[in-house]
Amino acid sequence: MTQSEYKLHIDKVIEKIEQARVLVSEHHIVKIVAVSKYVDADAVRRLYEIGQRAFGENRVQDLKTKSEALEALPLEWHFIGTLQKNKINALIDLDPFLMQSLHSVELAEALDKRLEAKGKTMECLLQINSAKEASKSGIAPEAAVETYREIQARFPRLDLRGVMSIGAHTDDRDTVKRSFETTRHIFDELGDAEICSMGMSGDFELAIACGSNMVRLGSILFPQLRR
Repeated sequence: MTQSEYKLHIDKVIEKIEQARVLVSEHHIVKIVAVSKYVDADAVRRLYEIGQRAFGENRVQDLKTKSEALEALPLEWHFIGTLQKNKINALIDLDPFLMQSLHSVELAEALDKRLEAKGKTMECLLQINSAKEASKSGIAPEAAVETYREIQARFPRLDLRGVMSIGAHTDDRDTVKRSFETTRHIFDELGDAEICSMGMSGDFELAIACGSNMVRLGSILFPQLRR
């Protein structure tokens, strides 16, 4: 795919996002985070040249490798994977724009301690397991608001900006929709949350319809991943 063909492809994705966004409200803004976990730094650079600035990585080592390779570019890096406690210091040193996968009070406590030792803060999203799936990390929906407030009260080095969730892993659209609506209800109940990160390549239009203002798109932005 030539760069001009690639730009046309990306324009079509953006058009779909725009159509979904306007159906919610003309004033509803949706941010795109390009999930680059399966591509190399050259692919990130290629998408950057089309205009994308925010990229998400699942592994700390991959974030380090790509951010260092592309340090000359004004990229905004998000960490979106499950963070192991032995990788906390490494992630803090990389200073991501946003850590989207804060999935427990225990992880919040460990992060806060290391951040204090380093004299830093970190912006985070609370991950909610809105579909209540055993394979997913995150806070149970019924405990989400209480947990969010506890983290705000106890861990001053963590700046909670909102919530993140992954849609239910099923082809049943109604079930996926309910999982997104659950997260959106929590987002609304919080009142002071700014970011509702929901939606991936296969369900971002539905997520936006349910109120997402940040989507995490991988394969649809990197067509070389499609088989």
